[in-house]
Amino acid sequence: MTHRYLPALAARAVPRYTSYPTAAEFGPAVGAGDQAAALDAIAPGAPVSLYLHIPYCEQICWYCGCNTGAVGRPQRLDVYRAAIEAEIATVSARMRGRVTAVHFGGGSPNALSPTAFAEICGTLRQRFDIAPDADWAAEIDPRFFGRAHAYAFARAGIGRISVGAQSFAPLVQAAIGRIQPFAKVASAIAEARSAGVEQINLDLMYGLPGQTLDDIAATIAAARRLAPDRVAMFGYAHLPAMLPRQRRIDASKLPGAEARFWQRALAHDLWVEAGFEAIGFDHFARPDDSLAVAARAGELRRNFQGFTDDRASTLIGLGASAISQFDGVIVQNEKHVGRYRMAVLGGELAGVRGVRRDAHDVAAGAVIERLLCDGHVDVAATAATHGMTADQLCHDPALLDALAGQGVVARDGWSIAVTPLGAPYARLAAAAFDRYRTVSRGQFSAAV
Repeated sequence: MTHRYLPALAARAVPRYTSYPTAAEFGPAVGAGDQAAALDAIAPGAPVSLYLHIPYCEQICWYCGCNTGAVGRPQRLDVYRAAIEAEIATVSARMRGRVTAVHFGGGSPNALSPTAFAEICGTLRQRFDIAPDADWAAEIDPRFFGRAHAYAFARAGIGRISVGAQSFAPLVQAAIGRIQPFAKVASAIAEARSAGVEQINLDLMYGLPGQTLDDIAATIAAARRLAPDRVAMFGYAHLPAMLPRQRRIDASKLPGAEARFWQRALAHDLWVEAGFEAIGFDHFARPDDSLAVAARAGELRRNFQGFTDDRASTLIGLGASAISQFDGVIVQNEKHVGRYRMAVLGGELAGVRGVRRDAHDVAAGAVIERLLCDGHVDVAATAATHGMTADQLCHDPALLDALAGQGVVARDGWSIAVTPLGAPYARLAAAAFDRYRTVSRGQFSAAV
């Protein structure tokens, strides 16, 4: 594939659009009352996904943008488990839908002991109506994942793990505070497969301090030996003003916009050459993986876990800082673990901030999702299904015209397609339909 570096676009800050409106629009006008009403409104048997956030890690990595803290005393996890089980009881008592997917994220879900993890999964099965073929997945830190966790995960029903690897270059690992030998990652994956967890996602990054094209190539060569089913290739977002832990990273060693672009381009080409299909702008999957199947069928979705084949339109977040997404509202739980625990142990819902989605938000969100997932969208047709016009949905027609002039998108009226050359800049095309993006607020990553 031929790649084109466009300096004015590559470094421009833009949301990742894991929701619309984005988290930048969340505010205190939305809270537990909206959360309760949305849960009560779920129709009996309607498909629902669950996301459980475990905000703890054995060690804190400097690059990480997640809401997480060091475990410290093991009792913290016991107390947190009691809190999340209390929230499960409160939410399940109101929610009549059927769970079709369960995802554990963090932090590190394997910061929980194997026994604690199994007990939470048992509580979920007792409290919720979970479909027999529901998809169960969990993120893991492979540095602290061994046989006991592998078998506990498998017995609990976990069929897919997402393995945080980031880079296999020792100098890069040292620069981000995550020393992780290849042998350790390989051992964790082997243990998971031996226990019966058959599907493996691998999370890698580009744009890390000191990272070079040779590092990208060597990391991907090593990663291929692990035979993952899916790969996420994320661009590192350096936001030390928002994430104090990132201040430990030497910003002078970060690749510039052009270097980042070519790192992404090389990663794309190497994974495609290895037989993976490019999914969206930062995922790759084997052709027989369900993510690739969904992409070819036009059924790919985008939510807070990134690109997904999950078809449920309702996502319920459980745990401190977890986000729930409903048709009419997005609600985020209290981030502070102590305040979260007080709320849920008192039988209350934990939502404290969010955003209501009006008809315009729903329609624009549909355009953005299809543009990022499919690479093309009929804006007029999508708008019409929501009783609107394409002109009403396009917030920044000048941006769309500029992208068309630079070959990033092709236009036939309101039929918009991201070109092969424009794929790295797809989020900028989405931003043309984002009415909240009048100016960048400085909390978003670079477009590439």
